[in-house]
Amino acid sequence: MVTDGVPVNPLLTDYYQLTMMDAYLQRGMMDTAVFEFFVRKLPESRNFLIAAGLAQVLEFLEQLRFSEDALQWLNRHHHASPVLTEYLSQLRFEGDVDALPEGTVFFSDEPVLRISAPLPVAQLVESRVMNLLHFQCMIASKAARMVLAAPGKRLVDFGLRRAHGAEAGLLAARASYLAGFDGTATVLAGHDFGIPLYGTMAHSFVLAHDDERMAFENFAKIHPDNTVLLIDTYDTQRGARHVIEVAERLHAHGIRIRGVRIDSGDLDTASREVRAILDAAGLQSVTIFASGNLDESRLAALQQAGAPIDGYGVGTRMDVSDDAPYLECAYKLQAYAGQPRRKRSEGKATWPGSKQIYRRYRADGQMIGDCITLSTEEADGEPLLRPVMRGGRRIKPQPNLAEAREHARHELARLPAALRESTPATAPYPVTLSSELRALARRLDAAD
Repeated sequence: MVTDGVPVNPLLTDYYQLTMMDAYLQRGMMDTAVFEFFVRKLPESRNFLIAAGLAQVLEFLEQLRFSEDALQWLNRHHHASPVLTEYLSQLRFEGDVDALPEGTVFFSDEPVLRISAPLPVAQLVESRVMNLLHFQCMIASKAARMVLAAPGKRLVDFGLRRAHGAEAGLLAARASYLAGFDGTATVLAGHDFGIPLYGTMAHSFVLAHDDERMAFENFAKIHPDNTVLLIDTYDTQRGARHVIEVAERLHAHGIRIRGVRIDSGDLDTASREVRAILDAAGLQSVTIFASGNLDESRLAALQQAGAPIDGYGVGTRMDVSDDAPYLECAYKLQAYAGQPRRKRSEGKATWPGSKQIYRRYRADGQMIGDCITLSTEEADGEPLLRPVMRGGRRIKPQPNLAEAREHARHELARLPAALRESTPATAPYPVTLSSELRALARRLDAAD
């Protein structure tokens, strides 16, 4: 089954989830388990992360079913026990979910999502829940850095062709739009998520013509309402001059060239030269759009240099998050059968129990610090984790993508200035642990 372009087949999991389910079932371990998804530590190049992917997680949980074909395959190839087969045949997710709203800024050790469900079910969903949250949080966080690096510039996702698979390309378009990008070139993302679509022209269109000017003119007549011409197939400056020639002929047909795109070379120098050529011909309204191996560092450099570029197409380096291609995330058991649990592995210890995050703000709205508490505590500030599903049903409709995007914009505006920079902050954002949470951890350690 596919929902919004995302597969929800429960066989898309790790094999050990099924073997663990079988073991739990045969031992009668059916009590409620609490698992939390969190990131152990931020990548060195990240001052913050952005929550994304909740919509796909909820769809997955709602659609969780094992078909007869899936059950027969498990029995035929992996000799699933009768107990497991019977359980899977009736399986529905009927648990509770609490989560950060999509677009919320978060930091290390903070629970992004909490699932409370019978232990076998909470175990089963681990792999896909992590898969969906990890990727979109990673991409949204990368995209947010680019939004902050190039304020006021149009940013478009160009990354499908080099994404690590079709789903990655589709969800990267969604995550980047949530983080503040203006649109995508991925058509299915427009269909599934309502993201605005952008596109210009290909070098092949120019190469297929004997004359660059004729290619420009033909393209403009076919797309008169959105004529953006790619001018660097041969020589960028000559391409800009050809645009001037074509613009004069197109004017007679009532066609106005909206923009030009530069996809190679020194974008700062090229954009200045092109801007001067166009302005001298009276084409001040023609915008300049640039692409080509861009990331937040290059955007910040172009912005600081004052390059006359109006928008950017960002592809590979965002869609694979090249400087931080993974998050050190986890989905861990924090309580079972009403009792808190704590993993104490070296370098991978967890804080026990079901938790909440309280965030404090200055009078002007800037965030100044978080406190991770037990979910039964109250603390100063705003509680960030919110109930989204009870008994396997959504409590109310979740914010749509446009609303989540606006929430992300508001969150980024409330970040301290040092965290908004693309370079590592000299002091990390303060995240503390409540005294009750620390005391619980000490008690569990002493009891072992």
